[in-house]
Amino acid sequence: MKVLVPVDGSQHSMEALNVAMDFARMKSAEVFVISVVPFIGGMEDHEISPARRERVMEGIEKRAKDAVKLACDTLYAEGVSTSCSKTIVTSISVPDAIIDFAETEKIDLIVMGSRGLSVSSRFKLGSVATQVVKYSPCSVYLVKMPSEE
Repeated sequence: MKVLVPVDGSQHSMEALNVAMDFARMKSAEVFVISVVPFIGGMEDHEISPARRERVMEGIEKRAKDAVKLACDTLYAEGVSTSCSKTIVTSISVPDAIIDFAETEKIDLIVMGSRGLSVSSRFKLGSVATQVVKYSPCSVYLVKMPSEE
């Protein structure tokens, strides 16, 4: 069994990682950990300067690398006997990158947080999670935080 856990450093994604660890232990699953860096290179110069855009991208990429490292370190520390594939993906569409990765790697289950770092109070379910559930080639397990209604 192949389990994909998209992480962004949020509490929701770390809770999803905990659920994925349970699956890995029960099913001897291989866990794939990815973080998707949204590409902002197409913004017009009057919206954000090239130098500022580069600094923002560097910050986002660092956060993504840190999230993947933390997730994989957590898997190893918990003694999950699976390989942890580390991938950072840069894409215009975060949901599309997750779905494409799942298709390419023939993932059996995506375990992800119901919300990520870009929480919007207008939505009960994050827009990334909504799109992944709708278009995923496999089952999706959404993890909510205990305090969510």
